[in-house]
Amino acid sequence: SEVEVVEESGARLLDTGSPYLHADVITTLQNPVHGYNPYQPGMAVFGFPAALFGQHWWTDARIYFLLAAAACAYGAFRLLRTRPGVLGAGKGPLLRAFQAMFVFPVCALTFATGGDDMPVVALLVLALAFAHRERSLAAGLAVGAAAALKLFAWPVAVVMAFLMWRQGGLRRFAAGFAVPVVATMAPVLAVDARGFFDNVIAFGFGHGVVESPAQSPFIGYLVVNYLPAGDLIAKGLLGLAAVVIAWLLWTRPPSTAAAAAMWCAAGLTTAFLLMPASRFGYMLYPVVLLGWWLPLRDAVAGAAHGTLFAGVDVGDEAVDELEHETGPGPSMAVEWWR
Repeated sequence: SEVEVVEESGARLLDTGSPYLHADVITTLQNPVHGYNPYQPGMAVFGFPAALFGQHWWTDARIYFLLAAAACAYGAFRLLRTRPGVLGAGKGPLLRAFQAMFVFPVCALTFATGGDDMPVVALLVLALAFAHRERSLAAGLAVGAAAALKLFAWPVAVVMAFLMWRQGGLRRFAAGFAVPVVATMAPVLAVDARGFFDNVIAFGFGHGVVESPAQSPFIGYLVVNYLPAGDLIAKGLLGLAAVVIAWLLWTRPPSTAAAAAMWCAAGLTTAFLLMPASRFGYMLYPVVLLGWWLPLRDAVAGAAHGTLFAGVDVGDEAVDELEHETGPGPSMAVEWWR
């Protein structure tokens, strides 16, 4: 399981300086698929408690996945909520965002059975919340930490780079992104570049010594297994989708964190559907991102509403006229989805 892989990689990192086994060693294992570690080097940190203190209920990696996700969600809540002097999201959208992350079935099941994806998506949410507050360095650090855990965060980093470019904070964002990525990857690559390639690149792209267990019957998997030259067709579809999304991002880059969240949800959904090896559990990424789109959109609408009516007496008839011209206030901006 994912928990065993993470805990063993943590012990291996402490012992050898690399969380990976080479492909020729993996082939000798009784269950080779469990020898693969398809995660970025940073994920091994969640295996440190079990490696240092042995197998106990309180060293289970799932506990630390949950704690990390909860801390990130709380940080995003603090950044997005409305408080004195700061306009943000209302309680309703924030509650629904928490429900999407912790109660929605695919997320709750992931917490119980594996959990490795939850700190990744929670860090992405935190990065989007920092981006909403135009804290580009912090946003880069958060998405960089996610990218140090799993490759799925890298497309999100690209989308956020477009947002930071529009906000004028691209350099600070890039600097923040580089810190956790370089800090976790450089030492491992210096010690065991081959292990990284065998596990993260080769196995991740379907060229390992065993097939990936990610075999949910999505479009890419069905094309590979039931069409002639299906492998080439699936890769072509995935590449075409990447080109189309890249072109759309270039021509219409996101201007708000809410728009970036929607871009990320749409892009990851497309990728998961077209990947030759995918699984249903990956859909927690778009679920959580769409859930947090609600408070992000609400916070954007609240900021715009507050700026528009700044200095206007709430009892003034001009308020009614302006609201008629500009549409409903922040709480109604997402009412159609509530």
